[in-house]
Amino acid sequence: MVDTQQVDSRRAVDELKELAELTGGPGGARRVCWTEEWRNAREWLKGKLAEIDGVEVETDEAGNLWATAPGESEDEVLIGGHMDSVPEGGWLDGSLNTIAGLEAMRVLAPQRRPVTLRLVDWADEEGARFGRSLLGSSATAGSLDPDSVRGLTDRDGVALPDALAENGVDLDRMKESHRQLKNARAYIELHIEQGPVLERMGLPLGVVLGTFGVERHMVRFRGQHAHSGSTPMDVRRDAFLAAAKSALAFRDDAASRDDVRGTTGIVNVNPGIVTAFNGWCETSLDQRALDADVLADMLEKAKEASEKAASEENVELEWEKVWEIEPRPFDDDLIELADEAVQEVAGSSHRLASGPLHDAAEMAPLMPTVMLFAKSLRGLSHTKEEDTPEEDIELSVQAVHRLAQKTMQWVGNR
Repeated sequence: MVDTQQVDSRRAVDELKELAELTGGPGGARRVCWTEEWRNAREWLKGKLAEIDGVEVETDEAGNLWATAPGESEDEVLIGGHMDSVPEGGWLDGSLNTIAGLEAMRVLAPQRRPVTLRLVDWADEEGARFGRSLLGSSATAGSLDPDSVRGLTDRDGVALPDALAENGVDLDRMKESHRQLKNARAYIELHIEQGPVLERMGLPLGVVLGTFGVERHMVRFRGQHAHSGSTPMDVRRDAFLAAAKSALAFRDDAASRDDVRGTTGIVNVNPGIVTAFNGWCETSLDQRALDADVLADMLEKAKEASEKAASEENVELEWEKVWEIEPRPFDDDLIELADEAVQEVAGSSHRLASGPLHDAAEMAPLMPTVMLFAKSLRGLSHTKEEDTPEEDIELSVQAVHRLAQKTMQWVGNR
């Protein structure tokens, strides 16, 4: 395939700013899925896509938007993104993926291509309104259980099925969107890193090895609260102390391993007053690793540590699984192609895992998948302070273009 035109990466930056002005403000991005601001962003994107000759646009049963540029074969390469944001979010999370893909489509759609190229704007990647992330992509992948989300409501009491209906989506038909993947042969996605690794290394871009697997539990300790003044230290059954020892052990175990995560994010105590020690404490544990065996060992060590702490403080222990997802490693061949693309536009590359989940995690079990990361300043995301240097944004747009070219050639030669 001959490259007759380069992407206008400056235009992509300008359009990111245009979108931020349309659906942002002093508090940050407001494109929460299934809301008016998100619909406005969608209409804006449709308007941009309508300007590209030969591109067909449709919305599927799950609310995902597809733009298709037919090629010499029905085999398809997908460029994925999402326009929705968290409340008061950043100007790049999600929208960079989609607008970089838009710019690649502008250049590649008019060209002769061995395969079909498609851009997909997934619906509700963030899960910001109803708490269920990757909603649109999981429906299309076939992994969504409609009954598991049927009872979800937002903070105003609106039920998810009702919000979907307002946007022309029937919960019980969402999985019919799986038909969109009939000819899909590869999936690529760009995202800001949302972490500090690339910035610390002084690199603008990186290649993602896969998304971490996640084990998420609530860990509860039950002792007996009593008066803080009258109870000797050696007879206390302090649930908080057992939880605190456990949380430190969880942290220390993660810190001793290579590139994993272990986080205690929730701590609830009872009675929670200054004149008593706590007889009940509930904590969360979120563990993440790219290797399934490592993740399993982390969980085993965490349970051993909490049992030891509970015994030392003479309290009872209960574990409750909240959620899990297995690691989703990406395709070795596409990782090599992504490395080539990044090195060609930026001079050097680095491979790293993704701690956050992305729509690519839903595609990875179904087809060869890879992601690119663009540097995040200070590692900040999901906040209005989220930022990436404009010159690095431009490099990321160029890298997606090159990766799309390489991936289409790779699929065409298989």
